[in-house]
Amino acid sequence: MNGASASTAIATIAIAEAPYLGRFAPSPTGPLHLGSLVAAVGSFLDARHRGGRWLVRIEDLDRERVIEGGADALLRTLAAHGLAWDGAVEYQSARIRHYAEALDQLSARGLTFECSCSRRERTEGGYPGTCRGGPQRPGPTATRFRVDDGTLEFLDGAQGSCAFSLRERGDVVVRRRDGVYAYQLAVVVDDAHQGVTDVVRGSDLLDNTPWQIALQRALLLPTPRYTHLPLVVEPQRGKLSKSRRSLALDPAAAGIQLYQALTLLKQAPPPELKLESPAAMLAWATEHWSVDRFRGVREVCLGR
Repeated sequence: MNGASASTAIATIAIAEAPYLGRFAPSPTGPLHLGSLVAAVGSFLDARHRGGRWLVRIEDLDRERVIEGGADALLRTLAAHGLAWDGAVEYQSARIRHYAEALDQLSARGLTFECSCSRRERTEGGYPGTCRGGPQRPGPTATRFRVDDGTLEFLDGAQGSCAFSLRERGDVVVRRRDGVYAYQLAVVVDDAHQGVTDVVRGSDLLDNTPWQIALQRALLLPTPRYTHLPLVVEPQRGKLSKSRRSLALDPAAAGIQLYQALTLLKQAPPPELKLESPAAMLAWATEHWSVDRFRGVREVCLGR
């Protein structure tokens, strides 16, 4: 076993033996809506049901999209729904040097390259490797992580066995052309820094997981356990977050919104639970939480 493989095996053992630590990581680019509440509730309940801790991290790297006061509004909305987090809230904008160090590690090992392609030049099947031999035009470049050939497999807590061809997915951007560190790199560094053992999130992020696992292995970081929840979609199959119906959550209606989130997560909350407080509703849901109820389900449709 080589050094990288040995380190990966040790990291896997460390995750398996560590106390459960989950997280919810919203971006302050708009208010929380029902789809994001479903993700937050699923993550929270999985942690609490298993006796674990639950963190909140604000992913605010893309400063151009961040709304002033957006992070505070997100935290107030979570609190209004009884979703109490453990410890201090982390902000990605305060952790830039850690992403720079990780990128330096990758670059020193020849695992990155500079790319002059625009977003429009990405093909439907993924980035085709146009600049692997060097940028094809002058000007600003993005930095991409050079993925391997072969298939990356992992076992998802809800979606079962998953397999992805990394070359078909393409070399992922880890630093954007404008110098902003990309989500894929930041989330990997942050999960390792915080000691996250379990990532419970929406299935719209399932396709990002192989890139993140590949980056974890390249940086010799532990790989958390992943569970991807059903994504809330419109009757026309559109993602709720991109819909005109993705209305901001109303803190005054926290109870009914929690009940709706539990229903979308197929937790079968009893009708009388609608009359309970958010705290009582979450106590019931923590005791009765079951991933089996949505196992293999990638989407749940919001009623008309």
